[in-house]
Amino acid sequence: MTMVIGLTGGIGSGKTTVANVFAEYGIDLIDADIIARDVVAIGSVGLARITEKFGNRILLNDGNLDRSQLRTAIFSDPQLKNWLNQLLHPLIRDKMLADIDRATSPYCLLIVPLMIENNLQTLTDRLLVVDVDQQTQIMRTQQRDNVSLEQINNILAAQASRQQRLDAADDIICNNGDNQALLTQVAQLHLHYLALARAAK
Repeated sequence: MTMVIGLTGGIGSGKTTVANVFAEYGIDLIDADIIARDVVAIGSVGLARITEKFGNRILLNDGNLDRSQLRTAIFSDPQLKNWLNQLLHPLIRDKMLADIDRATSPYCLLIVPLMIENNLQTLTDRLLVVDVDQQTQIMRTQQRDNVSLEQINNILAAQASRQQRLDAADDIICNNGDNQALLTQVAQLHLHYLALARAAK
């Protein structure tokens, strides 16, 4: 069984950048956001169930899920949101576990933005948190997504606090600095994880 390192961090923290550096070392990445799209792809059980519930109005012309339509449908209806979570969370979890089983690198990264909020660190051997100060989070998210400060604050309010993430972390990457500092931290952690993976065999 491959050692599983959970990777999480708040919005704009640089999780994707960090994951991509680990991937350059040949480490398998299991990304919850990609899996969440896969479980509602054309031909999936997830999409079939959603279409049964909401009708064809929930689909785009090409047969794919209309995500903005779905967001609108569940936004003001907690029961529908709950129904959707109960459908999708087990599908996403099952696919994550299947992908972990298939991992061939000495350790793999399980990347989940809402890891702590959904208590998914229970699937991991160690939790790695990418940490940035809130001002940096806001600035990066505004630049990347071109969204209002109000929207960013709403997202931040819905996520675990910075302190909650740090309290849960086994390892922390500080991503306030430049790229070189980030590369150095990833390189050190990679060697650390290789040693832990060897010791666990």
